[in-house]
Amino acid sequence: MNFIFFSPHFPQNSADFCFHLKQQGATVLGIGDLAYGQLEDKLKDSLTEYYKVHSMEDYGEVLRAVGFFTHKYGKIDRFESLNEHWLELDAAIRTDFNIYGTRLDFVYNLKQKSKMKDFFHKSGVSTVQFSTGTTRESAEEFIAACGYPLVVKPDLGSGASQTYKLNNTEELDYFFATKPEDTAFIMEEFIDGVILTYDGLIDRSGKVQFAVSHLFEQSVMDVVNTDNHLYYYCLKDISPEVEDAGRRILQAFEIKERFFHIELFKSNKDGRIIALEVNMRPPGAWMTDAINFSYDVDIYKEWAAMIVNDQMGGPYEGQYYTGYASRKQHKHYVHSHGDILNTYENLIVKYAEIEQVFSRAMGNSAYQFRSPSLDQVREIVNYIQLEEG
Repeated sequence: MNFIFFSPHFPQNSADFCFHLKQQGATVLGIGDLAYGQLEDKLKDSLTEYYKVHSMEDYGEVLRAVGFFTHKYGKIDRFESLNEHWLELDAAIRTDFNIYGTRLDFVYNLKQKSKMKDFFHKSGVSTVQFSTGTTRESAEEFIAACGYPLVVKPDLGSGASQTYKLNNTEELDYFFATKPEDTAFIMEEFIDGVILTYDGLIDRSGKVQFAVSHLFEQSVMDVVNTDNHLYYYCLKDISPEVEDAGRRILQAFEIKERFFHIELFKSNKDGRIIALEVNMRPPGAWMTDAINFSYDVDIYKEWAAMIVNDQMGGPYEGQYYTGYASRKQHKHYVHSHGDILNTYENLIVKYAEIEQVFSRAMGNSAYQFRSPSLDQVREIVNYIQLEEG
């Protein structure tokens, strides 16, 4: 298999995917904008060849790089970045070079939130009421039907960037007065609840080979907008209602041979599972590592084995709850880094500084820790994030 990995140097865990592709027998070819000498050794050892472009946003330059690799190595079997930012470019290259995978004619169903709703309806899973109306009048009609609060977010894109909760007419006025004219927004009803994810791997025949669920009790939108610290849990079991909703959504989208990351609300009011968003990539915020720690699996290896050889190990069962707790530089905490390590030394599995581009949502630094007890994992979160005063 000739596999082109686009942006193999960023984010950092891309090197783990490249390493295991090579271990499975693939010829791994990299395209990126970092000088070859600046690549980490693990990535260099994983790549058969690397092509540096001046700008990864320059489609013509990327096109020439793929053409070079095609001429030298023959037909390209896969082109992938595993990164939401490059979803459209990935699909365009696959379309232009007739490479297996998601093509350009389908990519907007994954990028455009308003189009996602059609697939949620097809799946039979409840979804959030929304409006694509861009005028003040259409907003008022939507508010008359759903009431405040409401959520506004860009129709294209992922994550919590430019996502806001509006509580009253004054905040609605401010949004319309300041919103970027070149960004299309949608409005959604606000759901009071927690986020449960359905994450995993689906093979080329459309069969779910591995799945796991994460629990977010915070609103990531609020974390970003208030510059707060983040926490979440990787669960060692998937609730039947999340499993059922996730599988129905995957079937509606007819996705094959990919990572999936599906976000669902569980309503505090009535316990309903409500579809929020679909991302066909690995979950972010260290969640791939959380999966490994919770299930004693190497999800990077399993993905590569599925891609290259259409096979995986397992089945794997959850053994631990894995927690993530970040810290922000502007906050003052009761317990020092040394206190945390001394108190929970045997349970902490990872600590690192966060890349600046991710720090608004993920924190400036973060800890991962695991325990068979969810109560103990919650206790560690509280200890790490306890603030002075």
